[in-house]
Amino acid sequence: MKILVTGGAGFIASHLTDALILQDHEVFVLDNLSTGFKKNINPKAHFVESDIRDKGIIDLFRKEKFDLLCHHAAQMDVRRSVADPSYDAEVNINGTINLLQCCVRTRVGKFMFASTGGAVYGEQKYFPADEQHDTNPLSPYGISKLAVEKYLYFYNMQYGLKYTILRYANIYGPRQNPFGEAGVVAIFTTKMLKGDQPVINGTGEQTRDYVFVGDVVKANLIAIEDDVSSIYNIGTGTETNVNEIFHNLNDIIGKGMKEIHGPAAQGEQMRSVITSDKLFKRFNWRPSTILREGLENTVLYFRENS
Repeated sequence: MKILVTGGAGFIASHLTDALILQDHEVFVLDNLSTGFKKNINPKAHFVESDIRDKGIIDLFRKEKFDLLCHHAAQMDVRRSVADPSYDAEVNINGTINLLQCCVRTRVGKFMFASTGGAVYGEQKYFPADEQHDTNPLSPYGISKLAVEKYLYFYNMQYGLKYTILRYANIYGPRQNPFGEAGVVAIFTTKMLKGDQPVINGTGEQTRDYVFVGDVVKANLIAIEDDVSSIYNIGTGTETNVNEIFHNLNDIIGKGMKEIHGPAAQGEQMRSVITSDKLFKRFNWRPSTILREGLENTVLYFRENS
């Protein structure tokens, strides 16, 4: 297939690009390099430096006639979305609509969308959350992701554009950007390797569902084959708190850092964990990387690339 991956210079999508190329697909990467890095882009991919909001990308779609679009490009900083919701909507909603319009005009076969499990559900009523859980996002970022999900349903009903929505848990692993607001594993790892003291927000008892990027890529490859437009959670179903992440990394890196806490992050969810039973029942997918193994692989990457 001929596939366009947006955000392919970033963390998750660059790993996905690698996997698609290994399967002998022809892959194009669209990225404005605002948060991604050229070094992440597979040399066998065709790189197009552009923004998903650029109306001119219709020319790329008309020329290449893509079979599939894997959409990972996004404004993903929750705090920035709160401070500037208009910008968040401009990128995440209007940018995606621009892609959707390009898809229907050039008859792209399917649209894969990277959504969010934690931010879409908001404060959970039960644990782990399945795809039927109420969606009550607590940030403009979560709202924008949910809005795109609704637009995908519309484009499917109106134009017949097939889609798969993957609601990600907290993904970690090699290439994660340690300089943003998100990604406690990457942030703590880079600080510890430099001998800098990480600071845990609040009590550190806030939990997340940490899933390794390699397992997420495998879920994407499986879901590409799905012929039914649907939504799937991608997570482990296991809660891990921030203190546990700190102590695991401290043990792996061996710098003997102290556990130091700072003020709690305003509006931060206390618990977030999702179940992937739906994808398991349909395609027999389960994450296979245990947390300790994934953390060790992540530390090794940052040791070699710092």
